[in-house]
Amino acid sequence: MTTSVSQVTLVPDATRSTGQLSPQTWMAAAETKTVIKALEAGGSAVRFVGGCVRDAMAHRTIKDIDIATPDPPDRVIRLLEDAGLKAVPTGIEHGTVTAVSGGQSFEVTTLRRDAETDGRHAVVEFTDDWLEDAKRRDFTFNAMSATPTGDVFDPYDGMADLAHGRVRFIGLATDRVREDYLRILRFFRFFGNYGRPPIDKNALVACRFNAEHLQELSGERIRSELLKILVVPDPADVAIRMRGERIFDHILPEAGDINSLRMINWLETRAVNIDGIAPEPIRHLAMLLDTETDAAGAEGVAKRLKLSNTDAARLIAIVGRSGEVSVDMGKADERRAIRRLGAEPVRDLTLAAWARELTDTPRLPRQRTQAYVGLLEQCAQWIPPRFPLKGSDVLALGVPQGPGVGDLLSEVEDWWENRDYKPGRQDCLNRLMKVIGNHPGED
Repeated sequence: MTTSVSQVTLVPDATRSTGQLSPQTWMAAAETKTVIKALEAGGSAVRFVGGCVRDAMAHRTIKDIDIATPDPPDRVIRLLEDAGLKAVPTGIEHGTVTAVSGGQSFEVTTLRRDAETDGRHAVVEFTDDWLEDAKRRDFTFNAMSATPTGDVFDPYDGMADLAHGRVRFIGLATDRVREDYLRILRFFRFFGNYGRPPIDKNALVACRFNAEHLQELSGERIRSELLKILVVPDPADVAIRMRGERIFDHILPEAGDINSLRMINWLETRAVNIDGIAPEPIRHLAMLLDTETDAAGAEGVAKRLKLSNTDAARLIAIVGRSGEVSVDMGKADERRAIRRLGAEPVRDLTLAAWARELTDTPRLPRQRTQAYVGLLEQCAQWIPPRFPLKGSDVLALGVPQGPGVGDLLSEVEDWWENRDYKPGRQDCLNRLMKVIGNHPGED
């Protein structure tokens, strides 16, 4: 029987390299070398840290390049500016300066240790000790660092954990969680991206018994992690684990049937190969909400999670307009929906409807599947034409300003749409004149 381990027992060492990165294009890039040269000009040794080292070891795409240095922030700024680089004090109180080289940003952070933690914020002290900096990180594979020449320092055996899909907290899981309760969500996110069963049982216990403290965190922090969780390779599997540990009780009590989330992720990643279709966190969030959640409920979720106006509108539309798009409505109405709602909202509603139907009926008739595919292809390929008339055209015919102008335009637009957008501008003007004269005869 496999035993889960929740803490690292070996004696950590951050002064001896234990591995070597293969050649990396991001390390050899001129922009990166320029920043490294500037930071080393003062005589200090610097290292790459965090995600870029982890993902390089895992042969994954590097998204951000983070660098650590024993130099304090004011010296970092001076070194960068002396080299002609832009230095932005993005998180100066925590020792972080953003260096800009060739249009690319690099986060440069001074080595630090946690002086105080309360589960939400940390008071840090700067240090020149690489092990002190490593031990304040959350998971073993996030504590790795690498020199500019690729020598890897791995004080907590993160390399082996990464290779075997083990997501382990550094030290006692309970201690790490209580330092920052957001690590509960980070644990599930990293397990979804890097982990393989069996999951660390003691880490789960730490997450479950501290889950209520998630309510003390800001909506922005919760939102950031939750949306990342919803686009891991198998978000439904992670959501089931989170439900089992009662995480959703404290961050998203509206979470409902996870099968719809599983189905829509399957459609986006494996079943449908159409331009523009890929996993979307807001779409997944909408699918995770229970069927009792209406537009008002979705608006409440958006406010609590501090979603942007755009994301909030998208969430509310998926939840509140679920009956407005259907593959049963006919091609003319499908095109009308795409033109009036937009291709992206119709795509969202189509995928959501398809996923819900598959949740109830896993094997649909071939004709119905083709209907869903056809509507999604229209969203990707059809370019809606522009209605050729404007309000000024109505006014030019002697109609006074007021709501009647819009009513007249809408009537002609309906006529134009019902003829598959084929009438030209003059045809529409002729129709407008007939409507104004109360002679709505057919062509």
